[in-house]
Amino acid sequence: MKYYVGIDIGASTTKALILDGERQVLGSGVVFSGADFSRAADEAFKRACEPVAEDVRSSCFITTTGYGRKNIAYADQNMTEISCHALGTYHHFPHPHTVVDIGGQDSKVITVEASGNRTHFRMNRKCAAGTGAFLEEMANRLQVELDDLNELALQAEQDIEINSYCTVFAASEILTRIREGVSVPDIVRGVFNSVIRRVIEMDPLEGSIVLCGGVVAYFPVLAKMFETRLGREIFVPPLPQLTGALGAALYSWKAEGDKNA
Repeated sequence: MKYYVGIDIGASTTKALILDGERQVLGSGVVFSGADFSRAADEAFKRACEPVAEDVRSSCFITTTGYGRKNIAYADQNMTEISCHALGTYHHFPHPHTVVDIGGQDSKVITVEASGNRTHFRMNRKCAAGTGAFLEEMANRLQVELDDLNELALQAEQDIEINSYCTVFAASEILTRIREGVSVPDIVRGVFNSVIRRVIEMDPLEGSIVLCGGVVAYFPVLAKMFETRLGREIFVPPLPQLTGALGAALYSWKAEGDKNA
């Protein structure tokens, strides 16, 4: 049996996903990337292989993507994360759409046409604004667990704005809100609103919107808040954190098909 593997080596986390010949997901794994991308890729791949009853390495095609895609010597090919996110979302939503990928260190807006090809993209790499790193810093400032942010946002009674994108200035603004007596749940919702505003200002979000990335996976309240802000339905794929790895695995599947054609 042939296996098709995608490994997405991001700055924050590394994701691996395995498909069979019918493009069905057999296993996946997510680990922190740390300072050794090769080790992280090995560990994510190992975890993805756990549900498979045989040695995947002996009969697989591997495509890497993401920040560390060129650090994995045993990969058969590598593809850009933009292309992999476009293919990964198109697999679930085969129609024109705009991808919004919110990751730990950057955010991306990608336009996908009817054929599945990406036609345009924007990335935020200037600072932590609109990323998981921003949320982590704000959680630290509020002295709450990162895992509690989603539930806290759901408890909010009002929508407030955290106007500063800069992590340092946003922390000062939060201090002001605390002094004004604003509740922690309301502040957390304001922090999520800041992420949404930053993404919207990156690029016009036209047509169908597909949200993916680790931040969306961990904080599903964001999808509902995007819907409220934009006034239309937002689509979230299964395993949103693994969209890039899925796209890479699909490129593996396509490469094998092209080779055998």
